[in-house]
Amino acid sequence: MKKEEPANVETGLVIKQNRSMNCSRILNLMVLVGFMVNYMLRVNFTIAIVDMVPNHKQNASIEQATNFSTSPLNDTNATVIRTHSSPPGSVKFNWSEYEQNMILGSFFWGYVLTELPGGRLSEMIGARPVFGYSMLLASMVTLLTPMAAKLSIYCLIFCRVFLGFTLGVTWPAILPLAANWIPPNERSKFMSNMMASTLGAALTLPVCGILISAWGWESAFYITGLVGLAWSALWFNLVFETPAVHPRISEYERHYIETEIAKQSKPGTKPKKLPWIKILTSLPVWAIVITHGASVFGYFTIVNQLPTYMKYLLHYDIKSNGFLSSLPYLGKYLMALFAGIVADRLLNSEKISKTMTRKIFTFIGVFTPGLLMILQVYLGDNQVWSVIIFTIALTMNGAVTGGYLGNGLDIAPNFSGTIFGMANTLSSFGGSLSSFLVGKLTNNNQTFEQWCIVFWILAATYMCGAMVFLIFGTAKTLSWNSGPSAEESNGVQANEMDAMKPLKTSSNSQ
Repeated sequence: MKKEEPANVETGLVIKQNRSMNCSRILNLMVLVGFMVNYMLRVNFTIAIVDMVPNHKQNASIEQATNFSTSPLNDTNATVIRTHSSPPGSVKFNWSEYEQNMILGSFFWGYVLTELPGGRLSEMIGARPVFGYSMLLASMVTLLTPMAAKLSIYCLIFCRVFLGFTLGVTWPAILPLAANWIPPNERSKFMSNMMASTLGAALTLPVCGILISAWGWESAFYITGLVGLAWSALWFNLVFETPAVHPRISEYERHYIETEIAKQSKPGTKPKKLPWIKILTSLPVWAIVITHGASVFGYFTIVNQLPTYMKYLLHYDIKSNGFLSSLPYLGKYLMALFAGIVADRLLNSEKISKTMTRKIFTFIGVFTPGLLMILQVYLGDNQVWSVIIFTIALTMNGAVTGGYLGNGLDIAPNFSGTIFGMANTLSSFGGSLSSFLVGKLTNNNQTFEQWCIVFWILAATYMCGAMVFLIFGTAKTLSWNSGPSAEESNGVQANEMDAMKPLKTSSNSQ
C-alpha cells in the first residue's frame, strides 16, 4: 500500500517537505525584498527633501551663522549652505512648499501610465521580465537623481516621472506570478510580501536620515540605487515564471504546487481575449478598484507628507524624523504578515466563508484608519499622540492583505494583473491628488488648522472606500474568468452531431 503524505490537521493541506520547497521560499524572499527595495527607491526622496530644502523658519539664523553663497548650478535658486550639521558643500534648494509637493507628486504622473499596461503585459509575457526590468531601470534612474536635481528642477521632475513610469508595473505584475506559484488558500500570506514595501520604508527613512546627516542627501540616492541593482541581478538568476520552467525545482515541489492550484481552481480554459465589457461592468471588480484607491490615497498622503509634517508641526530633527516616520511602516508590515497568516487559516478551516473573511479584514484595514484620522484632528498637535495615532492607523491598514488586496485572485485569477492594474491606476491619481491638495493647503501656511483639513479628507476617503467593498465585494470566482473547458466544447460538438444523426437517417430512408 502506498504511504500517504502526512496531513496538517489545522489547515487540511499536505505538509510540504521542508527540503523540497526551496524554490517557493526563494520566491517569497525575493518578492519580500523586492518590494522593500521598491519602496526604498520611492520614499528615499521624501526624507532627502527634508535636507535638500532649508527650513524657511530658520533662514534668518542660518544666514547669520553660515557662509551663505549663491550657487550658479541652475535656475532653482539652489544654494550652498555650510552648517555644523551639513557636510561641506551640501547643496540646498529654495523650493516653495508648492514646488516640493509638485516634485513629490510628479512620481505619480509616470506611475499612472504603466499600471494597467503592466498588469496586462504580465499576463501576456510573464511577470518575471516585467517586474525585473522595471526594478533595474528604476535603480539606474535613482543613481542619476542627484545630478538631475543639481541641473534643474525640470530634470529632477523628469527623473521622478520616469521612476514612476518604471515602478508602475511592479504591483500588478506580482499577481499573475502568484497565480502560477501560490495555491489559492495560501495567497493571503504571500500578499503580505507585497506589504514589505512598508518595511522598506521603515528601514529606508531612519537609515537615510543617518546617511544624510553624515554624507548629505545625495548618499540616500546612491546607496538605495546600488541596492536595487544588486537585487535585480539576483532576481533574474533565482526567479522563474512557473514551476514547470524552473531548472532547479524538485519534482515534489512542482507537483504539489501544480496539483493544489489545479484542485482549487475552476475548470475551464483561459480566454484568449480580455473580456473588457465583463470587467468594466463588474461590481466586484469596481469594489476592489475603489477600495484600493481609497486605501492607497490615505497611505500615499501619509508616506509622502509625514516627514514634512514632523519637520514643520512637530519640530523633529532629521534623525528623529527618519526614525519616528518609520514606525508606522514597520507596524503595517507586521500587521500585514499577521493578517495574511490568520486569513489563510480561516480559509482552510472553512469556518468562515472566503467572502466574509475578505470583508472582515478590509474593514479592519481601511475603515479603522479613517476613525483614527478623526482622532488625529483633536490630538495631532501633540508630539507623542500624533506619532502614536499615525503608527496605529498604518498598522491597521496592513490587514488589507487578508482583505481586498488579493481579491482579484479570488474572482478572476486569469485577469488578476489587469484588475490590479485598474486599481493601482486609480490609486496613482489619488497619490498625485494628495500631493496637490496638501501642497495647496499648506503652501506658506504650515499650521495645524490646515493639516486638520487634510485629516478630515483622509477620514472620509478611508471610510467611504471600506463601505464600498463591504457592500459590493465578493470572493466567488466569476464566470468570465474562464472559457469553456475542452470537455465542455467537445461535449457541445458531440451533442450537435448526435442531433444531426436522426436528420441524416430520415433523409436516407426517404
